[in-house]
Amino acid sequence: MLLADSLDKPLSSVPIVLTIGVFDGVHLGHQRLITTAVERAASLGYASAVITFDPHPNTVIRPDNPIPLLSSIEERSKLIEALGADILVVAPFNREVMSTPAEDYMRQIKHALPLKELWIGHDFALGRRREGNFARLSEIGQELGYSVGTVAQVLTGDQVISSSRIREALQAGQVADVVPLLGHFYWLEGKIVQGDQRGRTIGFPTANFSIAENHILPADGVYACYVTVDGQRHQAVTNIGKRPTFDGLKRTVEAHLLDFDGDLYGKVLRLEFIDRIRNEQRFAGIDALIAQIRKDVETAREIFARQTQ
Repeated sequence: MLLADSLDKPLSSVPIVLTIGVFDGVHLGHQRLITTAVERAASLGYASAVITFDPHPNTVIRPDNPIPLLSSIEERSKLIEALGADILVVAPFNREVMSTPAEDYMRQIKHALPLKELWIGHDFALGRRREGNFARLSEIGQELGYSVGTVAQVLTGDQVISSSRIREALQAGQVADVVPLLGHFYWLEGKIVQGDQRGRTIGFPTANFSIAENHILPADGVYACYVTVDGQRHQAVTNIGKRPTFDGLKRTVEAHLLDFDGDLYGKVLRLEFIDRIRNEQRFAGIDALIAQIRKDVETAREIFARQTQ
């Protein structure tokens, strides 16, 4: 997949089927839209392209109330590449872009990508005052030589799959509930940094993940997780929170890998959330904490056993 960071120069000599969106989290609704573009391009002998934005438009439109992200640009890129897109453009979003008329922005796109088809979600709009809805983009397309198609919403039950719905579930600690919305376990990647090594002193060494502040985390608590190390998945028990037993002040993400012994410092690892085990809590002493961690490990093993059934 070709990765570009602007629309300033031509990116393809092959006709393009394009889709545009933020695609935060790349949930099943996003996947349907991207897959439609990929499949249409393949059927026509064209190339497929995806345009996403960085930073998230919300941080520019509502700087005092930014939303936490479900995926970093790197994570989003990997998810989109896995869907088969040929080109991904991570376009900058700022106040200048926000105030650009839809026709002008589509001309920028046309300059970079020989656009033949544009596929958008049912409520998509771009450009100044969100003027570039389906009708307006179709009108512009008649002049610039592309057609516009829409993709229906994806539902679970009678509810629409959305990034906001996934955020709400994660903030409630309901990590298992987001799997039908994402089509996979919620995952994130982070570099392993040195912590206070307190877990090692009580027999449960942990990998301390460094996660960007604007990246959403599940609610504080203990989770059964998979941690991918050098391409291999390992079972883990992960604590998110401030470690109240040790009077912690900073929120941390620490994973104890089961049946694993190795140096993880400096590596970027993938952390997948399988199910919630319990809330974070303060214990009367170290012995009580150790006893509970042992119970957490057994509970996690039961969760993993159910995953393989």
